[in-house]
Amino acid sequence: MQEPNFADVLDAARQIRPHLQPTPLRRYAALDRVVGAEVHVKHENHNPTGAFKVRGGINLVSRLDDDERRRGVIAASTGNHGQAVAYAAKLFGVSAVICAPQAANPVKVESMQDLGAEVVLAGERYDDARANAEKLAREHGYRYIHSGDEPLLIAGVGTHTLEVLQELPHIDTVIVPIGGGSGAAGACIVAKAVNPDIQVIGVQSNQAQAAYLSWKSGKLQESPNRTRAEGLSTATPFELPQRIMRRLLDDFVLVSDDEIDAATALMIEKTRTMVEAAGAAALAAALKLRDRMRGRTIALICSGGNISPAQLKALLTGPVIG
Repeated sequence: MQEPNFADVLDAARQIRPHLQPTPLRRYAALDRVVGAEVHVKHENHNPTGAFKVRGGINLVSRLDDDERRRGVIAASTGNHGQAVAYAAKLFGVSAVICAPQAANPVKVESMQDLGAEVVLAGERYDDARANAEKLAREHGYRYIHSGDEPLLIAGVGTHTLEVLQELPHIDTVIVPIGGGSGAAGACIVAKAVNPDIQVIGVQSNQAQAAYLSWKSGKLQESPNRTRAEGLSTATPFELPQRIMRRLLDDFVLVSDDEIDAATALMIEKTRTMVEAAGAAALAAALKLRDRMRGRTIALICSGGNISPAQLKALLTGPVIG
């Protein structure tokens, strides 16, 4: 797989612009106060699917050849990648099958079905859904869309950081949640091309450390996946994002699920928008790195807002917040 570059991100921005408007970049005084820095939130939760991955989905599906369109596409997802593929498939008249874990977020499952995708629920975790998708792709000839090892996906999602720097070129730190790493890889490509001094920091749950351990060791390394944050949920690292992150990512931190829950509640309260756990992970990292972040100008990639009513109720009445 060839790594996408900055020119590919610029081309992706041109490709998706007729179908997707830029998301808001907003500053909140309360977040400035609690972090001790100038904090700007990139509201990817305002995308039509409620998450950043739709950028990559549109960039990739819009470029499928006639044979791939005829065969249809399949993807594995805990929800946000699946919504992106389903949204783009509907936009361009392509059939889509999405494999998800049995207990996938019902808000995301319903959204994928409303977008016309066939949703297959099987297995306990994302990695079970991925194995199922790969099996069905072999059996039926679908065009399999991996959630990380796709250059067009990475170029597409990198447009979130392109928009940040077009609006605020003086940003000196970008913090990005990592599950498989496509969003962080895209952020690195853009930030380092625009200004190599910009720090890009990834964050992952300490209950699903595959990407972190692979980045730290320099080799692909699986790890148990027990996180409640389904947007960060994977036990298997992705080769292409890892290759990019090893070269360009400045730092990678782990936060607990409880820290993510606390950050989620704080984001919902202070930004007055719906935020899912993965979407608040960047704030959890900023709070954990508060001493290092003091006085810096930070962009937090709020990667998604697809929180279910049950998750929201548990969050706001749970011991972490209560």
